[in-house]
Amino acid sequence: MNPAVYPPEMIPLQGRYPGVQGQPGRSAGGQCTTVSIPPEPPRDHIIWSLSSFLYSNPCCCLGLVALIHSIKARDRKVVGDMEGARHYGSTARWLNISATVLASVMFLITIIITIIVVSMSQGPSYGHY
Repeated sequence: MNPAVYPPEMIPLQGRYPGVQGQPGRSAGGQCTTVSIPPEPPRDHIIWSLSSFLYSNPCCCLGLVALIHSIKARDRKVVGDMEGARHYGSTARWLNISATVLASVMFLITIIITIIVVSMSQGPSYGHY
């Protein structure tokens, strides 16, 4: 390189690059950097439990039990017991699934029975015009 063409900032320093392995002035042994990513905190399903408690409570009180487990999961998470929070959150999840399925089945049965009762109350229609 011609120093007249390039300004002094652009001229390389002939092997004195900091951070490049195998260059003079630097040992050949490299450094390892470990990045620890914390695991995702367990979910407590508190909103789902609250809606299960409010809307599907007649289903054997599964919504109430799910809400209690969700609150316990949140408390365990705040304390730092992630395994306990994961356990209570998983239990709350399965209770919410059960309450939702049970409430949906009961809702569908109610609609079907209502339709049958209304259609039967109108009396038989054997072609009377």
